[in-house]
Parts: sequence; structure tokens; C-alpha cells
Amino acid sequence: MQLIEVSNAATAKEFIKVNVLINKENPLYIRPLDSEIDDVFDTTKNKNFKYGEAKRWILKNSDGALIGRIAAFTHSKYINKGTDFATGGMGFFDCINNQDAANILFNAGKSWLQSKGMEAMDGPINFGDRDKWWGLLVEGFDKEPMYGMPYNPPYYEQLVEGYGFQNYYNQYWYMMGVDDKLPDRFAERHAKFKAKAGYEARHITMANLNKHAEEFAIVYNAAWAQHGEAKEITTEQVIKLFGKMKAIMDPRMLWFAYYKEEPIAMFINIPDINQYFKNFNGKLGLIEKLRLLWMKKRGTCKKLTGVAFGVVPKYQALGIDSFMIQECALLIQGKGWYETYEMGWAGDWNPKMINIYKSLGANPSRRMITYRYIFDNKYAFERHPQLEYK
Repeated sequence: MQLIEVSNAATAKEFIKVNVLINKENPLYIRPLDSEIDDVFDTTKNKNFKYGEAKRWILKNSDGALIGRIAAFTHSKYINKGTDFATGGMGFFDCINNQDAANILFNAGKSWLQSKGMEAMDGPINFGDRDKWWGLLVEGFDKEPMYGMPYNPPYYEQLVEGYGFQNYYNQYWYMMGVDDKLPDRFAERHAKFKAKAGYEARHITMANLNKHAEEFAIVYNAAWAQHGEAKEITTEQVIKLFGKMKAIMDPRMLWFAYYKEEPIAMFINIPDINQYFKNFNGKLGLIEKLRLLWMKKRGTCKKLTGVAFGVVPKYQALGIDSFMIQECALLIQGKGWYETYEMGWAGDWNPKMINIYKSLGANPSRRMITYRYIFDNKYAFERHPQLEYK
């Protein structure tokens, strides 16, 4: 077998091709956009290169056929609570069902990370935020992948654990029908806040995206950055994010709750754009963009996915989340706009978010795992600590 570092345009194309070859027999597989994978490793497009480095390899057999790939990352801001040793990452792992081949790939990542001073590696993870390419799928192979979700054959679990990776934390996805009746307490809390002066819940308007970007930053930073598991976000960053999302946004699915016009909670959802991308074979040129707009206009995407949810701490435990979600339900249920709703993953270290999913009446739909491998048994393995709420 031949391990080759990705160092030019030709090997970068082969890096993408491996994923397609491994999954070609699976009718549920949706090819990610080539450009989005390339951008992860583009120093001019991925801001994370300010904090670290990335390296890629492909693996070929003796006949020169592609049989695997892997990437490794260092990131000075990749710090998990409870971890006091330098940890790198591996991701974009694909391989034939052969432990020796997998070990060659994992060893490549390990050796490079050790040369950079790392003492462990987590993976499969992304060289970037946790909303994309994060975790190994171990349950839920009967469904198409959501946008940005890694997708892999079932045997990967054995390859990863066969090398010595251990379950650092589980990632749970939950799903429900859009028209499923919410538990009665949602209507009760909705009625309570409707009767109180100053409380409102509204979906966004496209004409006021900059204002909503500021509101998003306010709620996000108050609800999440305090925990140490998320970086603070600026309004400018959200404006850029909204700009990228604008073509596929449905303003009826992005909600904020207010008290005297001050944003206190958000419920952000978008159509699952994989339902568009599955027709594009990894490309997004002018023709594909026009097809996307046409499909959006026709309402061909019937799947919603959760992007962000949060409540400002001062208003948590009051039921403001139920008020906001019920207001959304009153608008969208029974219209036929969407059929299923799948929430973005929550780690087993975040039981509060998992309980919120359960409170909606949602059911587990998939499980993924983020693994950890400690080099040379230098430290005792411990699972990801539970999130502390203030």
C-alpha cells in the first residue's frame, strides 16, 4: 500500500474521490459539494488556519487504486473542558474494510500530530466549527445524511475502535414530524406569555437581516459562550453567515422571542439543503444554483433541520422556549410546507439540550461518536465532562 500526501490539485481531487468510491453502492449517500471540502483546506478561505495547520493523505493499493484518505489538524483554540494536554484532530477518514489500511492512515495522522507537539487526537472532527463534518455515524444508516453530516459505512466503527480510539462522547440527533402535536404544556405556556405584556415571538423578515444578525449574536453569546464550549460570535460574523444562508433561508423558520423588544431566545431552522445538493453530484455552478432556486420556489424540500437554539440565562426555566416554539407551530403546522424536522446533534455531555429535544416529543434518529486516542498511554482516558450550567 502507498500513502501519499495531498500536495497538488490532482491529489486534492483524489482526496474527494475516495469518499465517493467508498459510498458509491449506497443509494442513501449524498455527495458533499466538492468546493466545501476544498475550502476546509484552503488557507485563504478557512479562518482556522490562523490558529493551526492541516495535512491530508490518500492511500492506494498495490494496483494504484484509491482505498482510503485522512486529514489531521492542529488548532490552538481546540480546548475541551477537563483536558489539560495538547490534543489535535483527525477527520475526513474513509477507508476500505481493512484494518491494516486503516492503521496506516491513523498512524500518518498520529505521527504528524506528534511532530507538532500533540499528545492525543480526537476524531473524526472538522478543521472548523462543530456544525459540519463532526463525528462517526454508528446508528441511523437507514436515512439520508443531513447537510454537513458525515456519512460512512457501518464497519468504520470497528476500524476506529480496532486502532484504539475510545468513545469520548456520543452525539444524538432527534427527529419529529412537523405536524406532530406538541405536548400540552407548550400551549399552556404559550397562553401564559401571550397574556403578559412585553413578551412577543416573531419570525424574521429578510429586509431586516442585519438587525436579526445582531439579535442572534446577543442570544448566542449569552446562552452558549458562557459554557466554554463555544466561542463568542460577533454581529459581523453572523451577517456573513446569514449572507451565505440567504439563498436557502425560509424566514418563517427563523424565530426570536423578545421582552420589551430585547431578544431573549432564538429558534433557528433551515431547509435541509442536502435535498437540493443530492441532485448536483458535488457541483454548484450556475446551472445548479438556478436549479436550487427553482426547487426552492416549488417547495420540493420537505425536511427541516435545526441550526441553533438558545435562551438568555435570565429567562431560562420560565417557559419562554415553549412560547416561541408554539408560536412557530401555529404558523407552520398543517400547511404542508415541510414534513420532518431533525434537530442538530447534542452531545451526551449536554443533557439539558437533549431534554429539550425530548420535551418536544421527538425521537432519537441517529447516533454519532467523537472518539479520542491518547498517544503512548501518557494520560488516563476520561470521557468528555458534563456541561456546567450557570
